[in-house]
Amino acid sequence: MKKKVLQKGFVFKNYETPHQSPFDKLFDIFKELITHTSGDFDEAIDWLRQLDVEYQLTTPDYTIDDFIEDLKEKGFIQETLLPNGKKGNTITAKTERAIRQQALNQIFGNIKRKGFGNHKSNGLGKGDEHSGDYRPYQFGDAFDKVAMTESIRNSQINNGLIDFQLTEDDLVVEETQHKSQMSTVLMIDISHSMILYGEDRITPAKKVAMALAELITTRYPKDSLDILVFGNDAWTIKIKDLPYLNVGPYHTNTVAGLQLALDLLRRKRNTNKQIFMITDGKPSCLRLPDGRYYKDSNGLNPHITNKCYAMAQQARKLHMPITTFMIAKDQYLMRFVEEFTKANRGKAFYTGIKGLGEMIFEDYETNRKKRIKG
Repeated sequence: MKKKVLQKGFVFKNYETPHQSPFDKLFDIFKELITHTSGDFDEAIDWLRQLDVEYQLTTPDYTIDDFIEDLKEKGFIQETLLPNGKKGNTITAKTERAIRQQALNQIFGNIKRKGFGNHKSNGLGKGDEHSGDYRPYQFGDAFDKVAMTESIRNSQINNGLIDFQLTEDDLVVEETQHKSQMSTVLMIDISHSMILYGEDRITPAKKVAMALAELITTRYPKDSLDILVFGNDAWTIKIKDLPYLNVGPYHTNTVAGLQLALDLLRRKRNTNKQIFMITDGKPSCLRLPDGRYYKDSNGLNPHITNKCYAMAQQARKLHMPITTFMIAKDQYLMRFVEEFTKANRGKAFYTGIKGLGEMIFEDYETNRKKRIKG
């Protein structure tokens, strides 16, 4: 009788993309386009029709018009009265959530939902996050923290298998880590330079904000995230407003953004507080006490930059580190950011628009695993 030989190895074949329905395929593209058009449905559909002509995205059996009807039936768009007084289609909250989820998947990968308050600190002690390390039982340790399997094994090793005895010396407790909470303010520069020189910098910034918002609300729901934008002035925006965010004819009032960020964080009870600032331009604007604007777009104005350094120092005293993500490589601007970072004892990343999301995610995760000190 012949022995059956089991063969092991790898089977190589041409890559086949996962099957997508016609709607899902178009919807992925639509979500990307609606982000670029800042929520303008008609413009996004016009772009989609142009892409369809070039890449044959649809078939006679499923057209762009069929796709629009499906968007309505599935609750992704609704007919409303537009600012121009005419009726038109706008995206719904369901679409806004789908856009945030797509941004999260694009930037951070498929991150599964985890439990509440999933933030580790460096210190070991009484907590509720298992570390996998054990130590001898000490007087005062809660009995529900005793690792019974490990303790029984110690008893068998120490006392033998015949007469079972479990003594205090056999007991071990699993170490746990405290979970911490994080309060974050994300500052986004919406000055006109964010779309200058033929490069769209506001869309990647929006995607990062949407991904970070989705990450925090799903994976770390006890954390808080406030988002503010700054141009000539600074103001907060809601998460649902992010797809519609656009730049304006503004200068860059970094001081106003920092003042608002500090005000927001002062109200938070969390120990860990931080500021993320995404900007590509130098500070070029201040609001004077009488309400007038002091503006200077020519180089770095010491009157403006000194105010920025003072705000950085104030944040340091309040134990609020600032991480600056600089979407520019100009040497004189990098020098300003270096001085600003030194005043705050924070961090700075000089990056293009690619890789911005990964940097922010990694820094957010790193900061929330430790107790931030000024």
